[in-house]
Amino acid sequence: MGASSYTYAEAVASEGLEDWIGAHTRMFSYLGGVPKAVVPDNLKSAVIKPDRHDPGLNRTYAEMAEHYGTAILPARPYKPKDKAKAEVAVQVSQCWIVARLRNRRFFSLAELNAAIRPLLNDLNTRVMRDYGASRADLFATLDRPNLMSLPATPYVFARWKRARVAPDYHIEADGCWYSVPFGLIRQLVDLRLTQTTLEVFHRGKRVASHARNPGRRSHITVPDHMPSSHRRYAEWTPARILASAEKLGPSVAAFCQIVMENRPHPEQGFRTCLGVLALAKSYEPARLDAACQRGVAIKARSVASIRSILQTGLDQAFLEPEAEELPLQHPNIRGQNYYH
Repeated sequence: MGASSYTYAEAVASEGLEDWIGAHTRMFSYLGGVPKAVVPDNLKSAVIKPDRHDPGLNRTYAEMAEHYGTAILPARPYKPKDKAKAEVAVQVSQCWIVARLRNRRFFSLAELNAAIRPLLNDLNTRVMRDYGASRADLFATLDRPNLMSLPATPYVFARWKRARVAPDYHIEADGCWYSVPFGLIRQLVDLRLTQTTLEVFHRGKRVASHARNPGRRSHITVPDHMPSSHRRYAEWTPARILASAEKLGPSVAAFCQIVMENRPHPEQGFRTCLGVLALAKSYEPARLDAACQRGVAIKARSVASIRSILQTGLDQAFLEPEAEELPLQHPNIRGQNYYH
């Protein structure tokens, strides 16, 4: 901290974005408040475009700062004096924390941080000779009263990603596909991904939100995102299609059952089944059932075949029963009993 030199330290796995953001949220919790400004170094997790006058902040880092209501003021490149307090704190922490742990072996970050915390508290409560007071004492009188209050909930880490909407109005994130309004096909959108949710933004406006799917190669589709022509099929299920087909006749149901079973996924046969059911608007159910019976017999699998049967009147023609195959009798055929 600027006035008291009150120090926070912890061990993290890397300088990656998630570790960087997590360290900030835990630091604010340790302080019990939020400073009005934070002065970081120019690591990539903080600054994506170093600039003396107008540095470009990482979007997640800027979002975290907005959540806590603090300002990010990156130090100028190659100007360590811009963050002199932090530079000195690193040296002091190396002497009073790292050096005291140098001969110990740790097997996890949690174990290491558990060992760091009492040494950190000892550092902050140790009386400084030049001031006649500890960092904790100075923090309580100088810095703590000027901290802003913590928000009601800590910041939830989120990654940002840019993606282009596919022709099927879905975007890909970590191996799963999520729907967006179909009007955004082929448009660039921004994705905000947390551990549990995915939000889609187009030109700064949120256009979709989904719960994250832990699996891979799956599609999450909101019916409202679909064109009306697609939405009509999404509302059907195999059971509902068969129930509607049964009302028209057993052969209609049998035809629909065969169509759905012969496709890799039942949903791929929905359009064919719905097309057959729609023929009931033009033909009597009895004729449609007879046409489907003939369609099953001749192994037809399309709406066009059933429609052709109806248009040509073959549904009313006599359907020869399948001949029962009898064993072939011939004096040159010995038969199975010959070999016993």
